[in-house]
Amino acid sequence: MAAALTDLIHQRTLNINLLLYPDVEILDFAGPYEVFSVASRIALRDALLPHAPFKVHTVAAEPGLVPARHGLRVQADASLLTAQACDVLIVPGGIVDQPLAHRPTLDWVAATAERTALVTSVCTGAFILARAGVLSDQTVTTHWDDIEPLRRDYPALTVVGDVPYVDLGELITSAGISAGIDMSLHMVARLLGGEAARRTARQMQYEWQDRD
Repeated sequence: MAAALTDLIHQRTLNINLLLYPDVEILDFAGPYEVFSVASRIALRDALLPHAPFKVHTVAAEPGLVPARHGLRVQADASLLTAQACDVLIVPGGIVDQPLAHRPTLDWVAATAERTALVTSVCTGAFILARAGVLSDQTVTTHWDDIEPLRRDYPALTVVGDVPYVDLGELITSAGISAGIDMSLHMVARLLGGEAARRTARQMQYEWQDRD
């Protein structure tokens, strides 16, 4: 399914659903949001495509402002009930107590992942994917400080460290916080080409080199 996205992106804009929840880590969601937004601007500016390749939609459990970490409040575009179908799902990390205990969020993540071509997590977002049943026995990564807890809580997973992300094709997990930017640029390279990713990184003034 994920391979089909490389063809689909030349036909229409890919929809990305980005989950928000109380105490979500700011750069975990803002980093990917910036990458895909800048990539769309670059693609239009440089005539790489006749349309924007990506559109990011933020989704929260309920309408209204979401209290992210450090007091930042963020307005989500949609609720779990109004979120549209997507081609890519991004589950960022943070303090994940609320989503792990909120069955509607977990059910939405599971249902969305089942019908989405590419599912990704940043940092401790891997815990949400695991609790929702999206992760079972795969090789994954997370923030270095949470590798042992993830191994303990989900012993069937192979949790690796010292990598910015693990790409399994239809599933990508990234390490902590700023690693979500590396993962997102890697996704741009996969879906739109390496040159588009390099131009995006340069526009962001971000030092990046794809590991693949």
